[in-house]
Amino acid sequence: MSNWTEFDLSNFPPPGIIEELDFEQLLARFKAGMSARMPEIAPLLELEYEPAVKLGEEHSFVELLVRQRINDAVRANLLAYATGADLDHLAVFYDVIRLPGETDERLKQRVILAIQGRSTGGTAPRYKSVAMGASTRVADAVVYRNGTDPTVHVAVYSTDNNGVPDEGLLSQVRAALNDPAVRMVNDTIEVAAAVFQVVDVEANIWLLPETPDTLLDVLPDSLKDRWLQERGLGFDLTHSWLISRLMVAGVQRVEIVSPGTDVVAPPERAISIGTVTLNNMGRDY
Repeated sequence: MSNWTEFDLSNFPPPGIIEELDFEQLLARFKAGMSARMPEIAPLLELEYEPAVKLGEEHSFVELLVRQRINDAVRANLLAYATGADLDHLAVFYDVIRLPGETDERLKQRVILAIQGRSTGGTAPRYKSVAMGASTRVADAVVYRNGTDPTVHVAVYSTDNNGVPDEGLLSQVRAALNDPAVRMVNDTIEVAAAVFQVVDVEANIWLLPETPDTLLDVLPDSLKDRWLQERGLGFDLTHSWLISRLMVAGVQRVEIVSPGTDVVAPPERAISIGTVTLNNMGRDY
């Protein structure tokens, strides 16, 4: 597949056209202008309740609102800042339509992929864009080939079921990618679950003296939820990550029993956490 780079719009510096607004600066400019035109009232402009000062405050506030409206109009036309209906109008320019329930951030990601996919050799981002456009249940997808094999593989990572897509979701993605308007004539596309390994986790937990034992009842689900939120395709399941997420308030010490070592995932595959067993080793300071 062609080389391409995913990028984060949040890393872009603020555009210079968006102005930093300062009410006091606008008011000071008003007072300076009035003083230049009518020097005799300059001392009065230092009085808080002088009518001319109140007029200046009103004038400055109205100007602030106008400038804010201009800033908002600029943001509405920039992909990094647009939200809601403004973002929908930007997206449709690139033939991308928001899915029911789709968040702004996910829609922006698909717009970027659609733009990248229009370039020559842009097959990978185009196919990823189509895969993510098949359903909001697609959390991520990786498009790749194995060596010189021309088959295009699409690995799908789900938002639910610990990242493992069910057959219904895979069928949706498969149908979208094999649409004649999408698939390149010579491409053979294979869609499969990205999760290649389900890893059971076992850990010894020492609690602080005042911590209730019930904490260990909620930690397993919390650990799985954090994995789904923070990780995905190509992320390794490491001891350091497990310890950091189990070291919540009330826990004194964590020792990972299994997996015995860090589990490494290739870029196009994902790891899912299976059962989580937490052994209460007592209490310590």
